Amino acid sequence: MLDGVLFDLDGTLLDTVDDFMAIILEMRRQRGLADAPLHLIRSTVSDGSAGMLCAAFSMTPEHDGFTELRDEFLERYQQQLAVHTRPFPGIPELLDWLDGEGLPWGVVTNKMSRFSIPLLEATGLAERCASLVCPDQVSRGKPHPEPLLKACAEMAVRPERCVYIGDHLRDIQAGRAAGMRTVAALYGYLPPGDDPAQWNADFTVENAAALRPWLEQLQQQEFSHV
Repeated sequence: MLDGVLFDLDGTLLDTVDDFMAIILEMRRQRGLADAPLHLIRSTVSDGSAGMLCAAFSMTPEHDGFTELRDEFLERYQQQLAVHTRPFPGIPELLDWLDGEGLPWGVVTNKMSRFSIPLLEATGLAERCASLVCPDQVSRGKPHPEPLLKACAEMAVRPERCVYIGDHLRDIQAGRAAGMRTVAALYGYLPPGDDPAQWNADFTVENAAALRPWLEQLQQQEFSHV
């Protein structure tokens, strides 16, 4: 029952928070502000640049100067988006296993392609990734299933034989809406107060190393029906 695997990007496949944090700290220091606690940034990564900046600078998108602040952040990030970013522990081994088994894998993210494409290239994953779907490539992003279904089409796999792994409720909602098995990545950037037990994911993992045994079970289920 396993023909392919899809990952969310930030907080699931790649640990990107240190690059976000470095940029935000530098921006705060240039404005004479003290360092912001890491947990404030980490818990808002899934909300994108707006969420992180609002948390780090105690403002809302309606504040004067927010647009300029966000533009500066995005420009900086585009120039240094893979300085500290690394795959989460266990991910390189998992991708090696998927490649070895001939199982295509891809990425479905709410990160714009202008950042996602160079990020995968910089981390050496671009050529191995069978599909990358970003919000600017579809009419509706997660939690709508459209981007996941687009990825399945590009990988030539049936959604019901694909797994989607993510660290946010909308990831699980999108996967379920697409008819996929879903995995909640509890090692990712979970928002404060969120309860993954309420997401109704098919499986949850505390670390990426726990993914392979579960995926192998899906394969064995398939073989047992042959």
